[in-house]
Amino acid sequence: MKTDTQKFKAVATFNDRLQAEITAGMLRENGIPAGVFGADSSYPSLGFVSPVEVKVNEEDYDAAVQLLSETSGQ
Repeated sequence: MKTDTQKFKAVATFNDRLQAEITAGMLRENGIPAGVFGADSSYPSLGFVSPVEVKVNEEDYDAAVQLLSETSGQ
């Protein structure tokens, strides 16, 4: 992923980092660079859960959304 002037877009949001990492890995395996942003809480049982986002380069957004929609029905 480029960081200088590249813009990122979130393609998925999760309450736990593991699901976000699995999704980002699947995108990467299909040729779409993806990163995981944010952190889950150390205290999820207390309701302190921050969202964890999977983001891709802006130009890869449509392809990523398409791939995620195709794989979510499996």
